[in-house]
Amino acid sequence: MDDIPISALLIALFILLLASGFFSAAETSMMAVNRYRLKNLAKAGQHGARLAEWLLARTDKLLGVVLLGNNLINAASASLLTMVAFRLFGANEMALTVATVVVTFLILVFSEVTPKVIGATYPERIAPAAAFVLYPLLKLLNPAVWFVNLFVRGLLRLLRLAPPEAGSGNAMGVEELRTLLAESGSFLPQSHRGILLNLFDLEKLTVDDVMLPRGEIEAIDIDASADEVFQHLQTSHHAHLPVYREELNEIVGIVHVRRALAHIGEAPFDVDAFREGLKAAYFVPSGTPLLTQLSQFQENRQSLGLVVDEYGELLGLVTVEDVLEEIVGEFAGVNTLQGSGWVVDAEGGYLVEGTVSLRDLNRKLGLALPLGGARTLNGLIMEYLEAMPEAGVTIRIAGCTVEIVQVAGRKVKTARVVPERTL
Repeated sequence: MDDIPISALLIALFILLLASGFFSAAETSMMAVNRYRLKNLAKAGQHGARLAEWLLARTDKLLGVVLLGNNLINAASASLLTMVAFRLFGANEMALTVATVVVTFLILVFSEVTPKVIGATYPERIAPAAAFVLYPLLKLLNPAVWFVNLFVRGLLRLLRLAPPEAGSGNAMGVEELRTLLAESGSFLPQSHRGILLNLFDLEKLTVDDVMLPRGEIEAIDIDASADEVFQHLQTSHHAHLPVYREELNEIVGIVHVRRALAHIGEAPFDVDAFREGLKAAYFVPSGTPLLTQLSQFQENRQSLGLVVDEYGELLGLVTVEDVLEEIVGEFAGVNTLQGSGWVVDAEGGYLVEGTVSLRDLNRKLGLALPLGGARTLNGLIMEYLEAMPEAGVTIRIAGCTVEIVQVAGRKVKTARVVPERTL
């Protein structure tokens, strides 16, 4: 080899460094590529993406051929540079030291760090292109790769480590999907992202979180006079109303308001006919997950359910609209402040009705009121006071100043909530 010109050796060294850089970039891009984006490219017919998918399904073989090629080339680079150093400085320790330092620098800069940064920056471009080279190399070097992996598997067994099954590391759980959606940025419209995130929350919410409390349910007493029933139907803003006897726990059915009024318009109001036209009530056990209840509404072809506890006591009322609003947000016409149970006061706080849901306050006003116990503002204030509420009392809850403005009976009718940011 002494008759080979130094210039030829340097050119060979340059080519080896480039080849080593290719393997480094290929390794990093293969490990950093978005598997789902790669799958979409493969489905679109990109041949390189298909080869990359095939290689990634055999990670041990992929790493085997990449590292085998990389290490062989780096070893050859070190040998070439040592020969050049011996030619220039003679075969001594100084020449060996210079060759070691220089080859380490060249490999780090041109074959390791720079190619890996490029591979990590553009994995979707480099991985499919590199697959065209890695795939035939793996076929060619398969015996050598198999021999190396034989010792690798033996060492893993000795260490009691089992390599992951193909594709298992690509699986995503609910929290990973939630994080992926939250960080999707401009790739997904904010409204769509919000709907998908709300779908995950349905698993944590129950009908108790969205139901209309018993004290706010509008219902018709079946024993009321014909005029009272007729007046109630005419003034109601709901499509369906529960009908009870004596007390709300004694629900006898559900009336479809429009149909009842249509029959009344055709003939004199007949209470008996009204009772016969009632639809059987649909009861929902307390604690039913919202996602489960949405499916049950669909299966039973119901749009309204009465929530009851284990003793059969009526707790509240839930509708399909309540569940859908948790997914898509409030429907048009009901998202104004005045229609939601609170108004903005002149000092930057909010005058809030005691019956307003804590979840609604947190979601729409950006608060962080605790949701572990009480479900309404009145219940939360009662929990903190541990006494009957009185007008003028001020407490501090989760970074908010809450002042009781008006009390009705034993309940907080109105309270002034001032978030910390406006204090």
